[in-house]
Amino acid sequence: MKPAWLKKLSPAWRARMVRLGFNFHPAFRGTGGRVVHVARDLRHIRVALPLSWKTRNIVGSLYGGSLFAITDGAHPMMLMAALGDDYIVWDKAASIRYRKPGYTTLYADFVIDEAEIGAIREHLAKNPELERTYTVELKDALGTVHTVVERTVYIADKNYYRIKTGGDKNDGNERNPAGSIACRTAG
Repeated sequence: MKPAWLKKLSPAWRARMVRLGFNFHPAFRGTGGRVVHVARDLRHIRVALPLSWKTRNIVGSLYGGSLFAITDGAHPMMLMAALGDDYIVWDKAASIRYRKPGYTTLYADFVIDEAEIGAIREHLAKNPELERTYTVELKDALGTVHTVVERTVYIADKNYYRIKTGGDKNDGNERNPAGSIACRTAG
């Protein structure tokens, strides 16, 4: 997990710093969403997207771009924290399905449990890279699903990845294995 100083903090402060890091990052801040909860073990993140002048579209519901954008980055961050510095983690692809318009605050919960981490480690012990797909439902306060986002994450052993891409440990030019984020919209 980067930055390295974050590891030196107590779990409570680490969770606070991750929440603040998301909320103050200009790209995430521009989505209109806010991280409202980060578990001490960094295995659960909750994001709220309120309906406001910044997130409202032309018909008065939540803007699709904001719905999609608030799901960016949570799973890779949680996986980096859980797996450690010996792995490369990237968002590789994503898709979104709108089920019904959002006219109130919607919430997205991101969870990575111990079984998932164990399965990833087991797979990486046999194969140096893999992809995992995570489904995130954006729900209102009553639990009604308004939007479903699927995000595919690429995970690889760092040494294997450097050999595969020809990157040097100190060159600072690590590239996304997907080249760029692929996005398809399913209706």
